Amino acid sequence: MGVKVLNKDFPRIMTFLRKERGLSQKQAAQDLEISQALLSHYEKGVRECGLDFLVKAAEYYDVSTDYLLGRTVQRSPSMVSDLPESDDIRHLKGNMINQINRKLLMNTTTVIYDLLAQLGSKRLTNALSNYLMCAQYQVFRAIYNAEDSNSQTMFSLDKSRYKNLTTAAMMIDLEIVEAVLEREKLALTLSPDIISGYFDKGASSLFNLIQFAERNVRNQSKAES
Repeated sequence: MGVKVLNKDFPRIMTFLRKERGLSQKQAAQDLEISQALLSHYEKGVRECGLDFLVKAAEYYDVSTDYLLGRTVQRSPSMVSDLPESDDIRHLKGNMINQINRKLLMNTTTVIYDLLAQLGSKRLTNALSNYLMCAQYQVFRAIYNAEDSNSQTMFSLDKSRYKNLTTAAMMIDLEIVEAVLEREKLALTLSPDIISGYFDKGASSLFNLIQFAERNVRNQSKAES
């Protein structure tokens, strides 16, 4: 008889991953080569799955088995590594700082989305995604608009109003994030030690981003005072 897997997080995560992909239970069961009734039992926590199915499900949803069991909020060990310490990053220039910042943002974004996956709220994920997309939209458009002759036909928001409109949208998205977290009673127990244990290299990026963001805010506050 094979090793059985009974875990309180497994049913919830299996259900979330299926719905995240927009799959019906019938389709997922067919892909995983089991009956829909058995998959339903797994997702409800009525039945415990075998180790073979755990591995198959992890491959199917492209996540680690530890993620499926709720042992980590990192879906897969895909973090970009080899980030220097924060004090070293401050002194880098040119293309090197460009590469480092890109890795830092990629890793931190992965951490955030893995945390969102654990919280399991579609509206929360949508609001955070909208916020991040608006931020990137603003930066890209500022770069694009730096050349006056560049055509504006690819944009539907007026050149003179896009900053105010997207900033307002971002503020609303943050309000939605806080409202969803409070209304749905969503929370995760986190600390620097827990985050380091879950995310390894991703934690370093997150901690660096926090330091840089807060340092930037303090410096700008001093400049305005």
